Amino acid sequence: MTTEMQLRTMAADPSRVDLKIIAGFVTPGARVLDIGCGDGALLMQLSEEKNVDARGIELSQKGVNEAVASGLSVIQGDADSDLATYPDKAFDFAILSQTIQATHNPRIVLEELLRIGEKAIVSFPNFGHWRIRTQFLLAGRMPVNKNLPYSWYDTPNIHFFTIRDFIELVDEVGATIEDSIALHGRGRKIAPTVSRQIWNLFGEQAVFVLSRPNSSKS
Repeated sequence: MTTEMQLRTMAADPSRVDLKIIAGFVTPGARVLDIGCGDGALLMQLSEEKNVDARGIELSQKGVNEAVASGLSVIQGDADSDLATYPDKAFDFAILSQTIQATHNPRIVLEELLRIGEKAIVSFPNFGHWRIRTQFLLAGRMPVNKNLPYSWYDTPNIHFFTIRDFIELVDEVGATIEDSIALHGRGRKIAPTVSRQIWNLFGEQAVFVLSRPNSSKS
């Protein structure tokens, strides 16, 4: 199983509550590109529930085959190298869920998302969660848990970062945070009024909706 398929067990997995949140951010009839779309479950959901123009990119041939067999427009491609072929603002939403930490150049990938989409939606695991900090501190080993189920030697994750790190990257690329949600426990939302420092400590994963300043449609 390849990296993006490992990371994208898709909406059939009840732990992937981030996909439900992502779907809630997408407006009906939108043009959507899902990068690392797995078998296309999120795209299928958006097509059925919101009548979107759904497109996808997936690294694994198995995922592409499954998505195409479901009638979806999905091509084989790599987030690190193939986004440059898309024109500016080709989509209303460019989605990257639970995959940015597995890309070789997260900053470049994020900039490409913001270039080809009016808005970018990014979800990711928070490596700053208190359980990860505690496990590393007490056990002296890289943590393995339900959100990070891989051992250090076979993990598809290349970059380990926190919610705070991601926010700093957003600032560096000059993007605007349109909306954001942090999740803890069994996908429960942390109150938006709580400080981002608390998000960084108690959030197991996060979803951010981003845009570029002056990114209005022509």
